[in-house]
Amino acid sequence: MRSIYFKELKSFLSSIAGYVVLLVFLVASGLFMWVLPDTNILDYGYASLEQFFSIAPWLLLFLIPAVTMRSLADEFRGGTMEWLATKPLSLRQIVLGKFFAALSLVVIALLPTLIYLFSIHWLAMDDAALDSGGIIGSYIGLLFLAAAFTAIGIFCSALTDNQIIAFLSSLFLCFLLFSGFEALSRITAFRGGADYYLGLIGIDYHYSSMSRGVIDTRDLVYFLSLIILFIALTRLTLQRKRG
Repeated sequence: MRSIYFKELKSFLSSIAGYVVLLVFLVASGLFMWVLPDTNILDYGYASLEQFFSIAPWLLLFLIPAVTMRSLADEFRGGTMEWLATKPLSLRQIVLGKFFAALSLVVIALLPTLIYLFSIHWLAMDDAALDSGGIIGSYIGLLFLAAAFTAIGIFCSALTDNQIIAFLSSLFLCFLLFSGFEALSRITAFRGGADYYLGLIGIDYHYSSMSRGVIDTRDLVYFLSLIILFIALTRLTLQRKRG
């Protein structure tokens, strides 16, 4: 698994496309946080990263499919999946190596956003206290969200040898799980109890809960279950393709 992990990291970081993806994410988050009206901190008027944590999932919705789209699709297109099969590696090790490598890249993209924390601390009035618990909880929620999106992206990459199809299918599935069920729960036809359970299925419900600084066991179990499910589906897909 370690060899796959470092191979993926090296492959991404040695490509100009990898740096472009990371740069686009950081520039976009910077624009939303400091420049664009209605979302920037200066107009918000409070020493809080709430704006960032409400925008970040939508940015990750595009960043993570761009990171994961080539993970397995490229192996199928280049014919290297058969080569990997000859190595002393199980399918589980291959999938986990790809998953943790992609997740590490997303964490690398998120690390510079810690600058925002120091910025609002510096901009805040002397007697203003930052909601440290809420910020820590939000970052934990963002990491679990990123892990869930990554698992979904790896699964979609295993379905095809076309990177564009892998990107679009991952984008659609991440959007559906993040916001689709929440949107369905607002439809009048689902009122009367069904709307609550539809909301529970969606990622947004659990991410919003953690963003308030409340680390609930139910939210952790939800994210871990989602991650394990898509990793298992990816392994099953590779197993069926191997024949």
